[in-house]
Amino acid sequence: MSAERPPAPASGGAAASGSWKVTLPCSKAEAEAIGDAEFQDAVLLVTEEDEAAGRWRLDAYLETEPDAETLAALSALVAAGAEPAVERLAAQDWVTLSQAGLEPIREGRFVVHTAAFAAEPPPGGRAFRIEAGQAFGTGHHETTAGCLAMLDALAVEGRRFERIVDLGTGTGLLAFAAMELWPDAAAMATDIDPIAIEVTAGNMAANAIRPLALRIADGARDPAIEAAAPFDLVTANILARPLVAMAPEVAAICGPRAAIVLAGLLSTQADAVVAAYAQQGCVEVRRLVRGDWTILLLAAPAERVAGAATQADRGAWATDG
Repeated sequence: MSAERPPAPASGGAAASGSWKVTLPCSKAEAEAIGDAEFQDAVLLVTEEDEAAGRWRLDAYLETEPDAETLAALSALVAAGAEPAVERLAAQDWVTLSQAGLEPIREGRFVVHTAAFAAEPPPGGRAFRIEAGQAFGTGHHETTAGCLAMLDALAVEGRRFERIVDLGTGTGLLAFAAMELWPDAAAMATDIDPIAIEVTAGNMAANAIRPLALRIADGARDPAIEAAAPFDLVTANILARPLVAMAPEVAAICGPRAAIVLAGLLSTQADAVVAAYAQQGCVEVRRLVRGDWTILLLAAPAERVAGAATQADRGAWATDG
C-alpha cells in the first residue's frame, strides 16, 4: 500500500519533479504523523513495506541536493538514529514514473484511466482520462477515490446542486465528476499552484469537459471565489492542517445547508477537522474511511450567519432536495 501525502499546503495541487530522493525507515505511527509535516521544498510519500512487522518507509523527493539542515529535519520525522539514504535521480518526472502503468480505478459510475490502460465506463457512467503527471488527483489515491464515491452517493440520494467549487483541484478530476453528476450546475476549480491549473485545463480538453471556471487562488479567500459564492457544494481534497485553517473562509462561501466534502486527512486527524468546522456552525453528516484516510461529508448551517448548527439542521439537509 502506498499513502501519498498531497504535496502543496492549502492545495491538492502540483508535485514538483525531483532530482534527489531521501529514504528513511519509519513506523506506521510516524507515517501517520508525517501527514502533518510541513516541507515546502519536498514531496513526501510514505509506503507500507511489511504490515505484520509494522515497517514503513518515508521517501522525500527534492529538486536540489539536500543540505545537512534538510536531512536533519527529515530525520526528525522518524525514529532516532535512522540514517537517511540519499540518492540522485535521473532528470525525469518522478510522479509520472511512480504512477506509470496504473490500472483503471472504478468508483460508482466513474472510471479513471490513463492512455496506456484505457477502460470503458459502466452503462450510464463516465470515463475520465487522467494521465500521471505533475498534479495530485489521478483517482488512485484513497482520498481522491473516496471523494468520487462520496459525490456519487450524493447523486444517488437525489441531491441537486447549482453552484460548485473544488478547492485545491489538482488534476480537476473532482470538479469534472461533479459536473458530470450535476450538468446544469455552474462550477469553479481553484488551486494555489499554477501548474495544477494548467494540468486541469489540459484535462478539460482531453475529456471534452464543458466550460469550467479556473482560478489560481490560495484557499477560499479570493475575490473571484467570493464573487461566485454562495456555493451549495464545496469539495477540498488537500491536507488536514490547511483544512482546519481554512474552516472560516470555507464556511463563509457556503450557502445554507451546503454540502462540504473534505479529504486528504488521515483518520487520526478527522475529529480535529470536524471540530474546526463545528465552530463555524457546520455539522458532520457522515464519513467514509479508505485505508488510513477519511473522507468527510459536512453540512453548512441553515443560515449564512455565525452560530452553531443543530441536529435538526443535519436531518433537514440530509432529507430535503
